[in-house]
Amino acid sequence: MGAVPVNAVAMEPEDLFAKRADDPLTLLARQDLDPFSIDELQKRINALEAEIARTKGKMQAAASHRASAEALFRR
Repeated sequence: MGAVPVNAVAMEPEDLFAKRADDPLTLLARQDLDPFSIDELQKRINALEAEIARTKGKMQAAASHRASAEALFRR
């Protein structure tokens, strides 16, 4: 079976989370936000935005690495 491109199929929100109940992303998404103050929620948003930036950077590096490898093997 060949590799499927990452963006080939739209994912359901449930597909984004691991099947394990103790997965950190699953726990984060299910956490009750009611007890948090506005300041705490802003800090949470800042931390999540930093993680998004880190993840996007990793994706860009992986895509660049892959493109370099494909270019090398095309020679």
